[in-house]
Amino acid sequence: MKTALALLLLGLTLVAQSAEAGAAKDQRMAWFREARFGMFIHWGLYAIPAGTWQGKEISGTGEWIMRNGKITPADYEPLREQWNPVKFDAKAWAKVAKAAGMKYVVITTKHHDGFALFDSAVSDWDVGSTPNKTDIMMEIATAFRAEGLRIGWYHSILDWHHPDYLPRRDVDKRPASEADFDRFVVYLKAQLQEILTRYGTIDMLWFDGEWESSWNRERGWDLYNHCRALSPSTIINNRVGGGRNDMQGLDKGAGFAGDFGTPEQEIPSGGLPGVDWESCMTMNNTWGWRSDDKNWKSVEELVHNLVDCASKGGNYLLNVGPTPEGEIPQPSVERLAAMGQWMDRNSASIRGTTVGPFLKPLPYGRCTARKTENGIRLYVHVFDWPVDGKLLLSGLQATPQGAHLLVGGTPVGVAISADGVRLAVPKVCPDALDTVVVLDCVGTVSVKRWHAAPAADGSVLLPAAEAELHGSLRHENSGTSIGFWTNAKDTLSWPLRVEKAGRYSVEVELAVDPSHGGGEYAVALGVGRITAKPETTGAWNQWRTDVIGTLELSAGEHELTVSIVTKPHAAVMNVRRIVLKPLP
Repeated sequence: MKTALALLLLGLTLVAQSAEAGAAKDQRMAWFREARFGMFIHWGLYAIPAGTWQGKEISGTGEWIMRNGKITPADYEPLREQWNPVKFDAKAWAKVAKAAGMKYVVITTKHHDGFALFDSAVSDWDVGSTPNKTDIMMEIATAFRAEGLRIGWYHSILDWHHPDYLPRRDVDKRPASEADFDRFVVYLKAQLQEILTRYGTIDMLWFDGEWESSWNRERGWDLYNHCRALSPSTIINNRVGGGRNDMQGLDKGAGFAGDFGTPEQEIPSGGLPGVDWESCMTMNNTWGWRSDDKNWKSVEELVHNLVDCASKGGNYLLNVGPTPEGEIPQPSVERLAAMGQWMDRNSASIRGTTVGPFLKPLPYGRCTARKTENGIRLYVHVFDWPVDGKLLLSGLQATPQGAHLLVGGTPVGVAISADGVRLAVPKVCPDALDTVVVLDCVGTVSVKRWHAAPAADGSVLLPAAEAELHGSLRHENSGTSIGFWTNAKDTLSWPLRVEKAGRYSVEVELAVDPSHGGGEYAVALGVGRITAKPETTGAWNQWRTDVIGTLELSAGEHELTVSIVTKPHAAVMNVRRIVLKPLP
């Protein structure tokens, strides 16, 4: 009995400790969950060459020039004497971020080249040893806090410059036998102590460069605990311990250390349920400044990315790469200003919202949600405005209280139908970027998963609008087609129901551009699988129906999945629909 009682008390103690730890995490994560939008800043010595070394253009992103250009530490070091950002104005940067609707900033205190943007007591590879000794971190912390933004430090574990860092690059001829990685960790911790204690309360610590063999899970937990002791309220990303690809291992003791996930240059198709996360993405192709990178994303794409993240419960960390003089590039400034104008009108649909109830993105947009006193408020983001003024919230089970446009308050008609909730909106689109319709519902809401059902002739239609997309695939043309099939891991699927067992022909309506499309894809259903190689149709919007084979199906519910077999040159195909037709 005593043993059983002791075990019971121990179990209750562990539960209490776990609840206490969870409450502490909720408290420090609260601002992050409210913010939804932040500014990433990649700035350092790499901005000076701006993608070119000794007259030769170096491929890759600007901040990787030391690696991609095979530059030795000795050849890279003279850049320190050229550091003189005479146009750097932290107050101006902070005003740009605030006007964009951002709520926090994350800036590189040290990137992979090891150069620190603060005057470190344990190194002279920093701004304190340059012609311009401005303490960038102090300027940033002061200016951004004055605008009401939270402060985050990016700090690289990887260090191509430090003599004790291992493994060495092939081009680095310094004897590896003289290096001591444990001594490097002491140096790493010393610099982290400086940046966590010198500039007031730091809200976020963003690690990177954890993927090399010298780092591991145990070192990650040690560093996480070191930083947590120095600054208990600071939230720390999952890359501290190599956990960027193990999002579900966050904060579970035996897994990777870290408070939030960090998908890079992508927005997870289904979000990361149960995990705090943010997608970090560039505004063009590079993180650090490259003078030749003109491939800027449109304002429309940037706004849609922000909404997409929020609709899946995540944040959007959008990067700027300042010039060596210290200016945010004008194309970035212009795009952030335009995003800010949209946020001025629509921030209620982003800030502090939660995941919408839909099992997959709406074919014409996205949905965010917020709890109210007597139910839930849905913010329906409409990217592709319906020309007939009709919007279907497919499968939505709810008791609508009323609907209106978020901007201007124009009433919107609401009707409950067998296939969901229908909204009657103005035929003229109020905001081409994204018009938000507010739908207030009493009580709880849910969404019934759509299933394709046989028509009178036994055929089963699987339209693009009802497909569940996994990866970087996107609905296009108001949901009537699926495109952007560029990643070999991307798949799409439909749930369906077959009432009569038998053989079915599989017809795929598709479009393939001759210069970018191609590859081989597979359609899997039940135990059957068909592979096919689509031929060009002439353009992405020229459609053709291919009969690719037959499948044997039993009666009941199934899941049809389309995947890539061989990686395409750029994109496989666009898909408009798949039809299963019963055969005699």
